[in-house]
Amino acid sequence: MTTLPRPFWRPRRPHILSADNNSPWGSGGGDNGDGKGDKSGPRNPWSVPPGGGNTSGGNKPTALDEFLKRARGSTGGGGGGGRGPQLPIGANARNLWLLGVGLLVLLWVLFTSIHQIGPQQRGVVTFFGRYSGMLEPGIRLTLPTPLTRVTKVDVEQVRTDEFPGEGGENVLTGDQNIIDLAYTVRWRVSDPRNYVFEIKDPQETVRATAESAMRAVLATTTLEQAIGAGRTNIEARVTQAMQEILDSYQAGVRIQGVSIKQASAPASLIDDFNAVTAAQQEAVGNLNNARSYAQQVIARAQGEAASFDKVYEQYRLAPEVTRRRMYYETMEAVLANTDKTIVEPNGVTPYLPLDRTRRLREPGEEAAAATPTLAPAPQEGAR
Repeated sequence: MTTLPRPFWRPRRPHILSADNNSPWGSGGGDNGDGKGDKSGPRNPWSVPPGGGNTSGGNKPTALDEFLKRARGSTGGGGGGGRGPQLPIGANARNLWLLGVGLLVLLWVLFTSIHQIGPQQRGVVTFFGRYSGMLEPGIRLTLPTPLTRVTKVDVEQVRTDEFPGEGGENVLTGDQNIIDLAYTVRWRVSDPRNYVFEIKDPQETVRATAESAMRAVLATTTLEQAIGAGRTNIEARVTQAMQEILDSYQAGVRIQGVSIKQASAPASLIDDFNAVTAAQQEAVGNLNNARSYAQQVIARAQGEAASFDKVYEQYRLAPEVTRRRMYYETMEAVLANTDKTIVEPNGVTPYLPLDRTRRLREPGEEAAAATPTLAPAPQEGAR
């Protein structure tokens, strides 16, 4: 008769528990059924120990049974009182589970329904993802999560963004010049609801808006205005342009101000720009000097006009006297620095120009050189 192979799911019979003489352990002192044990050879560890077990007959527990019994007792299974912690059963176990579940629910409600809103914060409440209301500062209660969610928004903090992150940024001006630009933007949250719902990434939106507005304003500004006295005007225009764009987005953001930290020519052209700046400053200085001189001339002319008006008033009162007086004063001023010639009725008589002699004399020349030589006295008897 052919023996079929044993399937892998069918357990092998416990031949190791028998004390057959063909066992690798030999008889091992096992019981052959007559109550006498064979003492020759090693004892089978899976057989009933000598003198152990139930003395009343029947199957006796083996060492393997004792080991499994101890293992079940230490892990809380299968009887064995006092051998390890055991779970309660029956009504006590059900009450304990109900108490644990109730405690978890209470903790869940406490931690997700009570919200502390700071003085500078506002809480945006959503019910199943939809806007439900606004929480003011203080301790507020809502439905637990996930029924409602609260997003805290700081509405007092003034956030500052640097442009660009490091170094400078090259921007093209309206007169086709390039400047190295660095600036900051200050903003805060004005409407928490729109801030949370209308835009996905508020900070990136503000940065993109600032860069767009700054480039648009500088595209209509000259280089001289950008690096000179036009910075204040540029900052105001950029602030207004940013606010208009963000209001069209309903971003809930208020721009506090824009500050230009650096606006200069690129490093490769800095020397040329410095020379141009120096020339512009010199031109401004010359223009100021010209204006000052013009004001002095105008003031002097106005003084002379006022003096003439006074003389005219005197002339109206006494024309002949005033005319003669004016003639004398004019002749005195003219003849004061000229050589004089006296004209007499009988002819022209020259006079000794002593003052002219003093003017024409050289510094090292003796005073006697300027003295005229006298003619010698005529001899006696001569005519």
